[in-house]
Amino acid sequence: MTIRLAAFMLALLVSSASAGARADDALYQQFGATDGLTKIVDDMYVNVLADPRTAPYFENAPIKRIKRKLVEQICVLLDGPCVYTGRSMKRTHEGHAIDRAAFNAVVEDLQAAMDKNGVPFHAQNKLLAKLAPMYREVQDRE
Repeated sequence: MTIRLAAFMLALLVSSASAGARADDALYQQFGATDGLTKIVDDMYVNVLADPRTAPYFENAPIKRIKRKLVEQICVLLDGPCVYTGRSMKRTHEGHAIDRAAFNAVVEDLQAAMDKNGVPFHAQNKLLAKLAPMYREVQDRE
């Protein structure tokens, strides 16, 4: 009886440990984990702030905070160990008159940053596929 109880307890512990495990983070690792994501986002913002199509959207914006939140968000999308603590995409972008051209320009600036940091093309596509539906949340519907 005690062997069965011990086996049951062991199975319960293994089950609990497995339930708390993260999903496969291989994609997150292809981006260089948090350090790599931070470099990518930093480079993206160099591009965004120099890009006449996107720079006006970031005048007087809290860039340091935005970059931290974007690293969190991308980390979550890539099944990394992060938690996104920012506002919803809709709330963050409402009233900024963001159209498809501006959204696409930011995507181009992100792609250039990912290229610069050696992110494999297939990994870039996986992230972009996760980001694309967000356009519905950030577009201006006025």
